[in-house]
Amino acid sequence: MEEKLYTVGKIINTHGIRGDVKVLRISDFEERFEIGNTLYLVTDNTVVRELTIDGHRVHKGFDLLHFKNLNNINDVEHFKESHLKIPESKLTELDENEFYYHEVIGSEVFTNDGKLLGVIKEILAPGANDVWVIKQPKGKDILIPYIEEVVLEVDVDEKRIVIEPMEGLLE
Repeated sequence: MEEKLYTVGKIINTHGIRGDVKVLRISDFEERFEIGNTLYLVTDNTVVRELTIDGHRVHKGFDLLHFKNLNNINDVEHFKESHLKIPESKLTELDENEFYYHEVIGSEVFTNDGKLLGVIKEILAPGANDVWVIKQPKGKDILIPYIEEVVLEVDVDEKRIVIEPMEGLLE
């Protein structure tokens, strides 16, 4: 496959004995896991196989997927810790001020007075809003909530983000 692939989920376990897998979603797009969609199973940065979804439900905050012709736990046991990816051509066009995680991760983060805080290394999605994890050159990681009051500017082309830290955020 020549096209660049983007992660939409990680298989964290099997579920039951009929070939279902428990997936941690790494996408805001629920339609990624619709029945009939094709995903690529990637292990150790290698595309292992193409999978077609023929079953999907949500259980205790995780997506449970079933793939066509994989009807036994033994068929999917070795999928654990693998990533589910889609090709770049399947990415949805986003509105203004919307962006994909891969466009934000690696961006430098500055305060509104020009101080470099570090680089976004990860994005967490714990609930109401995303939380950006910023790796500082020295010291502990900083957690920044992705909310309008804090994140002032996002330039995905320049990989530059400007924030206005709330009181106590950087302590």
